[in-house]
Amino acid sequence: MDMTAEMTPERRAELDARVQRKLKKRYRAAKRFHFYCVGSLVLAISFLAFFFTDMISKGHSAFQQAHVQVDVDYAEKNLRFTKRAIAEDMHDIVSRGWLRDLRRVKKENPELVGTKAVAWALADDEVDQYLKGNKDLTGDDNTVEQKALAARIDALKADGKIKMKFNVGFFTNGDSKIPEMSGLWSAMVGSILVMVLTLLFSFPIGVMTAIYLEEFAPDNRLTQLIEININNLAAVPSILFGLLGLAIFINFFGVPRSSALAGGLTLGLMTLPVIIISTRAALRAVPDTIRQAAYGMGCTEWRTVRDHVLPLSMPGILTGTIIGIAQAMGETAPLLIIGMMAYIPEAPEGFLQAATVLPAQIFTWAGMPERAYVERTAAGILVLMSVLILMNASAVLLRKKFERRW
Repeated sequence: MDMTAEMTPERRAELDARVQRKLKKRYRAAKRFHFYCVGSLVLAISFLAFFFTDMISKGHSAFQQAHVQVDVDYAEKNLRFTKRAIAEDMHDIVSRGWLRDLRRVKKENPELVGTKAVAWALADDEVDQYLKGNKDLTGDDNTVEQKALAARIDALKADGKIKMKFNVGFFTNGDSKIPEMSGLWSAMVGSILVMVLTLLFSFPIGVMTAIYLEEFAPDNRLTQLIEININNLAAVPSILFGLLGLAIFINFFGVPRSSALAGGLTLGLMTLPVIIISTRAALRAVPDTIRQAAYGMGCTEWRTVRDHVLPLSMPGILTGTIIGIAQAMGETAPLLIIGMMAYIPEAPEGFLQAATVLPAQIFTWAGMPERAYVERTAAGILVLMSVLILMNASAVLLRKKFERRW
């Protein structure tokens, strides 16, 4: 029976008005929620745009370095006291690191010994920063010597004897106490060694653990406890993994402190929960009909997993692994604990030598007082962000290319 048929027109009008008010209230709530969502998205994009704009504005200048044209006398005595190799008025313009490297002329270019030549020398960091507009040498607060230096720099620039070149040394040099000589090479090599060890340690253990828990382990209190702890480990602060690595690998097993081996094993521990969880999710996504079909053909449980389930879940496994390795690559806190913040001017040649990684190198430069390290810090962040974005993009592409929808 239609209840509204027995209502008076006034009652029906009152009910309709109440329904309309509620509908309008819901519509307003929906519009507010939509506005909040769009506003949150705009705010997040704004912060991201501000971050990249700030880093690019501060760091793009690090990819260029000032060079000055000088007359070099490669006399034997001048290669022992390198300041004598160039004119005295160029001593505060040319990098002392470049002058120091002149001693290698005997070994690398013996034919230059005893000759004179014109060379493009690396400029001092003060000269470089002045040319980039990051340092003022002409203000009222500057000394007479600094103003005279600025005048000589301007004169050399007007004569075409100073120019900016691509900073090759930023990618081929290791760390240095001389700002204009510092680069990322040793940190990049250290990062590669650490990530290789992290992958070799965490990937097989994580995948096999996930296969056992998902495909073979009985559903009892022990496995449930293990699963809970794995999920909890994925949310543990990364610095605790550094303490664990210090206690187990360095203090107990005697792994060399600050080495790539210690860093790789420590980050491997941190990456394990991510790989286990992502692998289990990928295995769970394979339909049970695949397993049942394999059993119907006479396959054992192990062969079913090895020949059918694992290949079909591999895209998801690789995606989770790449994301886990990318997360490990951006970590600094665990490496602080195991001593990978050391001054490393030369790239390590093995897993047992002292090494550093890109985040640790950036952290070290951020604490340096010289203005030239500010742009190097920002440029290092850009390099690290580029690598991380590339790795995450690779994970997305792999998932889209090989993912199968059931």
